Formats: sequence, C-alpha cells, structure tokens
Amino acid sequence: MDQDAFRRTYREINERFCVYEKSILSRKCTCSKAKKLNIAEREGVHCTSDEAQGQCMEFLEQLRHHARFALKTNDDRAVLPHGKAMRLQVGGLRGLYVVLHADQTIPESIEDVFGLISRAREEFEGLDNLPFQPLIQQVAAYKGRPRSKRKT
Repeated sequence: MDQDAFRRTYREINERFCVYEKSILSRKCTCSKAKKLNIAEREGVHCTSDEAQGQCMEFLEQLRHHARFALKTNDDRAVLPHGKAMRLQVGGLRGLYVVLHADQTIPESIEDVFGLISRAREEFEGLDNLPFQPLIQQVAAYKGRPRSKRKT
C-alpha cells in the first residue's frame, strides 16, 4: 500500500484519531479511551470519546505553547518531527505524573492518559492553571530511544 493511499484510508476509517497515538504505539503510555486498529500491516489508534480527544488536544496545545523553548521551535502550528512529538507527548505526561504524584517514581509507561489529564484538570480547576515548569522540565529531560548506528 503506498503512503498516500494509506493516509486516505486511515482518515476514512479513523475519524477520531488518538492524539497520543505515537506514544501508545511506542508503549510509553496507555489510555482507557484508546482502541487500536489495523490497516494492512500498520497499526493505528482510535479515540472512543469526543470529550477525551478534545481534552487531550487542549492539553497538548497548551503544553506545546509553553515548551517552545525546550523544543527549539517558535511555530505552534507546524508539524513536529517524530522525536520532538514524542518528547512533547511522553515528557508532558511524565511531568503531569510528577505534579500529581510528587512522592512516587515515574513509571516506564504512563497508565490512562485520559484519567491523568482529567485528574489534573480537576485538581487545578482547569488546564490553564497547571504548573507548567515541572512539565517543561520533563519534556526537556525526556530522551527517546537512541539513534541506531548505521553500518557504512
């Protein structure tokens, strides 16, 4: 299946995509509102709730705005390369976990993205009131898997 045909089919089948698809497929997090789907040999993630998708989008947009310096980008609308998108998603969730569970060690995989963001929204009376400094620290600190060394 060529790339353009895959993208068209993916958009047709997955109308409500999961904002954390990259992180879920990389096994860095899970979500109670996520459902995996397969197209040919590829895997995707569908969000089962409009509310959850909206909440996750809102959180990532705010986080991206606050993390511009850490991501070395000024444009909030430009598509992020995979590595930066992973830093934003996984680092942001790890930072949110730290804020909500200050006395605990950050787990390798964050459980239930929707539940974590919902709890933060409740505890801080909205996402606008989050303490973004610890979140940005985790975004800056997160390192994905190292690049493989290619044989020449």
